[in-house]
Amino acid sequence: MSDINCDVVVIGSGPGGYVAAIRASQLGLNTVCVERESLGGVCLNWGCIPTKALLKNAEYMHFLQNSKEFGFEIPEFKFDFSQVIKRSREVANRMSNGVSFLFKKYKVQTVKGNARFKSKDVIEVTDIDGNVTDTIKAKNVIIATGARPRMFPGIDVDHKKIITSKEAMIPKDVPASMIIMGAGAIGVEFAYFYNAFGTKVTLIEMMDRILPVEDAEVSNELSRHYKKSGIQILTNTKVLSAIPSKKGVEVKIQKKDGSEEILNADIALNAIGIQGNIENIGLETIGVNIERGFIKVDKYMQTNIQGVYAIGDVAGPPWLAHKASAEGIVAAEYIAGHKTEGINYDNIPGCTYCQPQVASIGMTEAKAKEAGYEVKIGKFPFTANGKAHGIGEAKGFVKLVIDAKYGEILGAHLIGPDVTEMIGELALARNLEATAHSLFKTIHAHPTLNEAVMEAAAQAYGESTNI
Repeated sequence: MSDINCDVVVIGSGPGGYVAAIRASQLGLNTVCVERESLGGVCLNWGCIPTKALLKNAEYMHFLQNSKEFGFEIPEFKFDFSQVIKRSREVANRMSNGVSFLFKKYKVQTVKGNARFKSKDVIEVTDIDGNVTDTIKAKNVIIATGARPRMFPGIDVDHKKIITSKEAMIPKDVPASMIIMGAGAIGVEFAYFYNAFGTKVTLIEMMDRILPVEDAEVSNELSRHYKKSGIQILTNTKVLSAIPSKKGVEVKIQKKDGSEEILNADIALNAIGIQGNIENIGLETIGVNIERGFIKVDKYMQTNIQGVYAIGDVAGPPWLAHKASAEGIVAAEYIAGHKTEGINYDNIPGCTYCQPQVASIGMTEAKAKEAGYEVKIGKFPFTANGKAHGIGEAKGFVKLVIDAKYGEILGAHLIGPDVTEMIGELALARNLEATAHSLFKTIHAHPTLNEAVMEAAAQAYGESTNI
């Protein structure tokens, strides 16, 4: 057993934890990071990164199925699904190794095992058998333990026939049919992936539309494309139970009118929500405040216990990797005595990497009106964008929600080709308090997809020359 003394110990090495550890070390703090599994956490190993590799394969599958449109005659082709999965895992491993390299570069010490508070400034690390391997005394602790799929009574997740997103990334074969419970970002991304490889997908959502946190017009547009692709969508539908059966799974649902129905499929995916990893780390030992299953923090990510911080998914919504990284930097800089204003949670972009892609930031039209704003709406379709036609993806639109009085960009909602790459312009514009007028007076390169942002702003003021 070893005894370690440091300025900062970070529990967890996901996109929040590893960034916090590196930033703390950059600022001259002696930093240790404890990780029980692979460096990079869920995001790099089982979430953000490997899923994007899978979704790229789905894009290629879509191209092969529609190659005639581009002048390629491919009457018959085969795919090796095991290679699809293997490539995804290789991408994940490469990124995890990248975190290891960065830790060595910035002199962050890694300790393998499960961390638990013995006191507010002493962490015990145990191995898989529960034996204490290390004792770390730290002036500050950053909790970055992340989250996991939320389990619900009646949904009997066995990780074989009723699975979570982790198992959905490593199947041996393509299932003939799949029921996806939950139509948030995780649900719709897997719906797109499996549909592309021929699975009959049924997507269930309790709310009145898929991607319910997005602007209603975006949700409706994505729903239209999904239905056209053969994905069955059941909204206003509650999952009452999901149990393994001899042939696969049985999912009992309740519709809006109260009627119940049994759905059958080869496999079911639980994508209803997530819960923070707050158990078995000794939070109750030191009295950390928990609120709705997540650690409560202030603007500097500090808990009610001085010197103890929490960042990322375990600290509550929005559950986004880039939000976790930003919070990690805030915590590290505050610990180091640097001036920080905390996080502007009103300006965090959200992205869904299905096709067409979805990206948004700020208020929806409905939320802006509820807040009392008189709004102008600027909307420009990709059917009027030359680059979108050139790449064969002329679908979707850019929608801007603008304060009619001052021209402030209250929100931006995009659906279409590569819009997850385009949202950065709008995040920067909002951060710099640019107006919609300054957006359409900024010359955008032609032909580009980003012209749609300029044109949407211009359309709000009746100045678009392309629609």
